[in-house]
Amino acid sequence: MRKLSNALLLFAFMFFLAPMSYGQDETASDTTEVVEETDTAAVEEAAEPEPAEAEPIALDDSDTEESMEEPSFHQRVKEKFIEGGWEFMGIVLLCLILGLAISIERIITLNIATTNTNKLLSDVENALTSGGVDEAKKICAGTRGPIASIFSQGLTRITEGIEIVEKSIISYGSVEMGRLERGLVWISLFISLAPMLGFMGTVIGMIQAFDSIQAAGDISPQIVAGGIKVALLTTVGGLIVAVILQLFYNYLVSKIDGIVNQMEDASISFVDLLVRNNVAK
Repeated sequence: MRKLSNALLLFAFMFFLAPMSYGQDETASDTTEVVEETDTAAVEEAAEPEPAEAEPIALDDSDTEESMEEPSFHQRVKEKFIEGGWEFMGIVLLCLILGLAISIERIITLNIATTNTNKLLSDVENALTSGGVDEAKKICAGTRGPIASIFSQGLTRITEGIEIVEKSIISYGSVEMGRLERGLVWISLFISLAPMLGFMGTVIGMIQAFDSIQAAGDISPQIVAGGIKVALLTTVGGLIVAVILQLFYNYLVSKIDGIVNQMEDASISFVDLLVRNNVAK
């Protein structure tokens, strides 16, 4: 979990600061090229005699296209992030990073928890037939996932009767379901918190815009439009974060529901297996 959070923080740092250094390198290289072209032109003018008539200078279309080139996506995101204000935009970005870290950790955990139920039941039945309960416990202990843990819990209470085994399986299934849902509450918190922070930044930005109008003594469209644009950027950022995390949240909920259904079906099949093999009375 901590490694995933650090990796995402590093990615966000590189995402917003890499375009800045890239722009500085481009500026430095352009300045060097201009200086070299100026020196070359001065040497050529000193070596050649002045022409009688000045020739018209032809503009290069490639230079015009380069000067009119639009900024990259990273530069646009960085500019909008700075315009929205680092106070609220930084907190919204932190919600996104933490939410993604928890979501990725949950996805990995749930994928590991997915078990081939039919194969596990077949292995347990063969172990009960050949080696008894102890051999079946070894099969469950060597298999990852909540279903294997439920089977192992039922096998430990097998000497107390089938009713006790059923109650133990139901109780332990609730415990495993709680473990599967761990972390979802934090993702839900970030989904709600990011838009609220965005709305708060918008309200504060609107107040600052009206303060600027009051200080100017006149309602200038430029002042009003600029203040509203900056204020709304925080709302856009919060909504984008909420949409991204909501997608991950819904995927995790559907994944957990599928695992829980497998647990219930496997528990019923496991009890039937015990009764069929006369293991528990």
